[in-house]
Amino acid sequence: EVQLVESGGGLVQAGGSLRLSCEASGFTFADYTIGWFRQAPGNEREVVSTITTGSRNTYYIDSVKGRFTVSKDNTKNTFFLQMSRLEPEDAAVYYCAARSGRLNLSGSGITGVRNLFDYWGQGTLVTVSS
Repeated sequence: EVQLVESGGGLVQAGGSLRLSCEASGFTFADYTIGWFRQAPGNEREVVSTITTGSRNTYYIDSVKGRFTVSKDNTKNTFFLQMSRLEPEDAAVYYCAARSGRLNLSGSGITGVRNLFDYWGQGTLVTVSS
């Protein structure tokens, strides 16, 4: 059974940084994609970033490019979302998700990405004070 456990959320001032972690277990896929999503109150759950097996492909939505970095600890199945220069608009519950196979996203304004992922963590809350 695939399990994803996020951690690292919290309260941070605008301009500050946080690093989210996603510890994954139960993976039996040769290839997979990890996605970071977020959902603010009243909003749809949106993709923030994705990373494929071997970190071969990474994707970011436009609003976080240059501020967020997705990565993987190669010694274990732990994935990270380093968030810098946080803005109040970044405040949300952040979710880690997984799917088998490599999902190579590109471009802007992609919708429906959440429907492409099969496994989800419980989420971690990020609050950004202005």
